[in-house]
Amino acid sequence: MSDTDGTWVSLFSGGKDSSWALYQALEDGLEVSRLVTVHPTGDSYMYHVPATALAALAAESTGIPLVDVEPEDFEAADAADSGTQGDDELEPLEAALTELDSELEGGIAGVTAGAVESEYQTSRIQGMCDRLGCELYAPLWQEEPRELADAMLEAGFEIKLIQVAAEGLDESWLGRTLDREAIEELEELHEEYGVHILGEGGEFETLVVDGPHMDRKIDLEYEIEWEGTRGRLRITDAELV
Repeated sequence: MSDTDGTWVSLFSGGKDSSWALYQALEDGLEVSRLVTVHPTGDSYMYHVPATALAALAAESTGIPLVDVEPEDFEAADAADSGTQGDDELEPLEAALTELDSELEGGIAGVTAGAVESEYQTSRIQGMCDRLGCELYAPLWQEEPRELADAMLEAGFEIKLIQVAAEGLDESWLGRTLDREAIEELEELHEEYGVHILGEGGEFETLVVDGPHMDRKIDLEYEIEWEGTRGRLRITDAELV
């Protein structure tokens, strides 16, 4: 469908992994003309779920136009098993990218994704790219987690935890900045409980509130919702400053 003269599309949630993939693409000189955010209604095997509405603010700060894939596109996602649900969840994203491919001059040259270790996600996104006839750019794929975390901090990413759901992560982690001290604590929790340093198993979710790819910082006001073993930030206000 597309050729190498096209532009790049970045799968983008506003979280650290998709933001890092976008940042690396820009650093590598790839022309990213659109960000695409998927908004699942409930738990998702394929996508980052919490606070995706904030991706619009993050996108505005990058200056790259955002395309939303909305919840009503997920009617088929009640599948009996995770494999079928993942395939169903991919359909609205692939439809949106197919439409973009026809709209963008030269089509879509490639797609960026923030997958680190999930073969489940990466194999499906790779298959989608194959069908679209474009490349997949996944700079985090199978990289060492601590090295990735350090690289994000060295680049100037300011990362906040907005949801936690793992043994060892208590209420105090909600709203916390993922700095070097936090990463060292996560390494200890990895040894004790198996918590992934980057939250790859859904242990925690993040929002990048500032970084070198953004020209304004996201300022958050929130309340903490804690349910005994898991919790999230309920964002009451957010703006670019």
